[in-house]
Amino acid sequence: MFDRLAEAYGPQHWWPAETAFEVILGAYLTQNTAWKAVERSLANLRAAGALTIAGLRAIPVEALRELIRPSGFVTRKAPALKSFVALLDAEFGGSLKRMAAAPTDALRHRLLALPGVGHETADAILLYALGHPVPVADEYLRRIAERHRLMEVPTGRARYESLAGLTRRAFAADPASGQARLFNEFHALTVAVGKAHCGRIARCEGCPLAYDLEHAATGAKRTRR
Repeated sequence: MFDRLAEAYGPQHWWPAETAFEVILGAYLTQNTAWKAVERSLANLRAAGALTIAGLRAIPVEALRELIRPSGFVTRKAPALKSFVALLDAEFGGSLKRMAAAPTDALRHRLLALPGVGHETADAILLYALGHPVPVADEYLRRIAERHRLMEVPTGRARYESLAGLTRRAFAADPASGQARLFNEFHALTVAVGKAHCGRIARCEGCPLAYDLEHAATGAKRTRR
């Protein structure tokens, strides 16, 4: 699947941001909203000089709410962003470089303890902003996994870890030194094919993964026989 998507879409150059801190802001703001709305919020932050750690630290939370309003859920997202900067200051001296040097498991646990940070947001920060080799699972991957019969996707809290584990196992044979790049590119490619073909309603015509879907369906029929 990775090879077919890479051939169809080419390098994705994710995450779309100029700095690691902008990646983190985007990971928070994109929760439950479209990326176009996030771009408007980021543009507001940039214009206000709040697209840096120092800028976000200095801005009052009330003003922050107004700047990120295009992304929605501002009463939750604004204080959550402030909490991230507070953690960065208290435990890593305000340095993303120091944060990135922390062990992956410990850092993931610390991020998940922050308000407004779920598994997908934590892993997006770890992978795209801090360079840790962790897979990111999202709704697009769930649809692909279910429609292509890659696994029985559980419900509830086990869903995310099961999908992330599917990606982790798929690239387990690759050198550890390159897994961050592979996880990065694979997630970006699943988003690309998800937006084009694997939305709430599947649009399989012209999809780079259509062959795999047909193969999965044929295999399922043979199994039932």
